Amino acid sequence: MSTTALLDRPTTPVRHLRAVNHPAAAEAPAPPAAEPASRALPAGTAPRGFALYVGLDEAKAAAAGVNLGVLVDALRRTIAELAPSAETYATVALAPVGAGGRDVDVVRLALHEPSAVARTKQEEPEDEESTAGGVVVDISRKRVLIDGESAAFTFKEFELLQYLVLREGRTIERTELVTSLWQGTTDDDAPGERTIDVHVRRLRAKLGRYEDIVRTVRGVGYRFDRHADVVIRYGHGTPSPDRF
Repeated sequence: MSTTALLDRPTTPVRHLRAVNHPAAAEAPAPPAAEPASRALPAGTAPRGFALYVGLDEAKAAAAGVNLGVLVDALRRTIAELAPSAETYATVALAPVGAGGRDVDVVRLALHEPSAVARTKQEEPEDEESTAGGVVVDISRKRVLIDGESAAFTFKEFELLQYLVLREGRTIERTELVTSLWQGTTDDDAPGERTIDVHVRRLRAKLGRYEDIVRTVRGVGYRFDRHADVVIRYGHGTPSPDRF
């Protein structure tokens, strides 16, 4: 028996139905109209989508007779029915076992939702610790320290290293790197598979004597393995890998 569910398409608004079936209901004052979202937006910005944070661990999902993948699939198919042109992206939020607090708050921190992170900033002392030797990949601050000094990584170089680090032990094919790190670019702007090799060479050059932390899997792609010289700083929660 399949547990996959599809959420129902919204029907005619309840207020309209009451007006048709119960004329007296039309005399009741209508609820205030929602304030247009654009009034609260910073100048020069416009809505491009939304994020829905769902707090639900696997045990609670199982108790309800579903799992996280089933819920993601149901939501995606519902969105595809309501708005066929919408693009979706889902990721699982990981947190340390035994982390306290409401599930949804833990999820928001793990996924670095700005307002959730901002509320915790005042409670955290600035970490100015330097490392005598080795590489520190600071996910939360988007920086790399090499032997205690900040390395001049470009945005794309950091994204490339981070992508491999968060998928420790898994060989990542060049095609996956292009698809994942150059999303939203046109075919003309996206690099070819061999161009990835150039990006990796530049990344390794900046890692210096630690260049071997990014390993080549001949004929396939690249891999990051756990390394004694590398420390990963995750910040709030654990970065969440792609799983859906």
